[in-house]
Amino acid sequence: MKVIRNRIYITLYVIFFIFIVILLRLGYVQVVKSEAYIERAFELWTRNIPVSTQRGRIFDRNGKLIVGNTLAPTVSIIPKQVKNKTYTINTLASILKVDSELIKKHFEKNVSVEIIKPYGKNIDLETAKKIIAADLPGVYVSSDVIRYYPYGNTLSHVLGIVGVDNQGITGIEFMYNDILMGKPGSQNIFTDAHGNKYPNLTGTYTKSEQGFDIYLTIDIDIQLTLERVLDNAMALYEPEEILGLVMDPKTSQVLAMASRPNFDLINYQDYDQELYNRNLPIWKSFEPGSTFKIVTFSSGLEEKVFDVNETFYDPGFAIVDGTRIRDWKAGGHGMQTFMEVIQNSCNPGFIEIGQRLGKEKLFEYIYKFGFGKKTGIDLLGEATGIIFKDSQIGPVELATSSFGQGNSVTPIQLVNAANAAVNGGNLNQPYILKGIGIPGTGTLIFQNEIKFVRRVISEETSAIVRDALERVVALGTARSAYIEGYRVGGKTGTAQIPIDGKYVEGKYILSFLGIAPMNDPKVSAYIAINQPKAAVQYGGVVVAPMLKEVILDALSIMGVEKQKGGIPRDARWWVDKFLYPVENYIGKSPSQIGLHPHYKIKIVGNGNVIIAQSPEAGELIVQDGVVTLYTN
Repeated sequence: MKVIRNRIYITLYVIFFIFIVILLRLGYVQVVKSEAYIERAFELWTRNIPVSTQRGRIFDRNGKLIVGNTLAPTVSIIPKQVKNKTYTINTLASILKVDSELIKKHFEKNVSVEIIKPYGKNIDLETAKKIIAADLPGVYVSSDVIRYYPYGNTLSHVLGIVGVDNQGITGIEFMYNDILMGKPGSQNIFTDAHGNKYPNLTGTYTKSEQGFDIYLTIDIDIQLTLERVLDNAMALYEPEEILGLVMDPKTSQVLAMASRPNFDLINYQDYDQELYNRNLPIWKSFEPGSTFKIVTFSSGLEEKVFDVNETFYDPGFAIVDGTRIRDWKAGGHGMQTFMEVIQNSCNPGFIEIGQRLGKEKLFEYIYKFGFGKKTGIDLLGEATGIIFKDSQIGPVELATSSFGQGNSVTPIQLVNAANAAVNGGNLNQPYILKGIGIPGTGTLIFQNEIKFVRRVISEETSAIVRDALERVVALGTARSAYIEGYRVGGKTGTAQIPIDGKYVEGKYILSFLGIAPMNDPKVSAYIAINQPKAAVQYGGVVVAPMLKEVILDALSIMGVEKQKGGIPRDARWWVDKFLYPVENYIGKSPSQIGLHPHYKIKIVGNGNVIIAQSPEAGELIVQDGVVTLYTN
């Protein structure tokens, strides 16, 4: 009996102990770990329909919106909640206007949540309303966003594209994707183990976090001017390609950048990858032609191998190592100073400068000016260009390199080298990101700074280069870029295109590099046009007038006022039209005003006294231009 009683006691103790352990465990779970287990339970019950993040917006240097976001809903399904699969598939296919088989395969996947991609991804609001109105069990519409472009396809190659998953693929969108991306949100729905929605539990919505805003160095108004000029040139000359670039010479900030042909930022899938992957001002590498003479001239000045007032005779060619290299002008320029050598873009004169420098010194400067390596601009796809290797440089290669043949460069390298030549001698690294801002506040948390690379030439040499380039526009080959009161300088370029190692007759890249004002450079600009049709094949004739329009608008947008002084344009009667000062007509009667021998007069109004005129008295007007007079 005693043994049996002891066994009963032991059994009771064990049961009591187990009960206490269970009680303690239950208390621990319900009190201490309750929140964790409830959270895990909700995770098992929850189906998350993703909501894409709002990417940070992109602004220009003045805070004007270039890229924003706009509502573009997305259709998702929870397959186990669909009641009538055939009806749901056909209804969605009809609303989305796609074949039902394309929708059906989404319903056959063994997943908890499926996005109807791409057909139901980022749909328009009207389509979303129709799907919601159809009241299809298991079908959900979430509030996604896509990129919005208030200026259409302006700046397309620079901005780059965003894929269907809201990831940056090219351009700025790719380079600064981590900054712009933000954090995705979700629409949460509670279901049982079979995927059926709990009727008594309301889902939750986790808001996406917007990415940081970024501000570019781009001035959208200058950009619009550049793009308009390129579009007009495409229509007029039908070239293979055309590109443009505008920079601040002192900081190497990019103010505008564009390429043609263009593409649609939203419907980029309709274009070849080559088109939207190639940002020509940083990607395209080609022989620069005479625009490169800025580098040779600056290098020779710095090394004092010539004096600008020293004379040089150009017979129209130069003989180098038995090879006859022609000047662009038949018969040559005759006797001229070295200042006139650059003014007239005289090839034999630049061959002479190159020979005086020697290959080691010339190519030392070519590399110092930034050629042969990437500039480091914060954009995707920059090329390095191709510079002769030391072993390849003979007397002929030295000669052709002196005037822009043989080596290939990118537009960004060329303009940045010209910036260094005129800004006092400093080579800076180009950049396009101005700063990073907190969304919706305009407050910058990061601001980019000038990135000094090296000093290339002295301030004294740079001052002479500025004067020389102003003479090119006022007195030389680029007179069609002259702007009264703005002291424009620059250099034309007409480069042959080599194919299979030989230059092809009739195929040229025409270009012009302009800078203004030359006494205090505020803007440098470059346009190159590849194989224009029905055009005189000279950069000074075709491209200089285009760039004149860009520079004039840019200076006006930047608030740069006209000034007196500078070098007056020397008109050539067989090419250029002369400029004449406008008389003062204010206070005169219309009856007193007759014909003018040099310009036309237009009177607006029927009053008896002239109260205003345009242009104003004393301003210069081109021959056969129109002076408008306004009466009271």
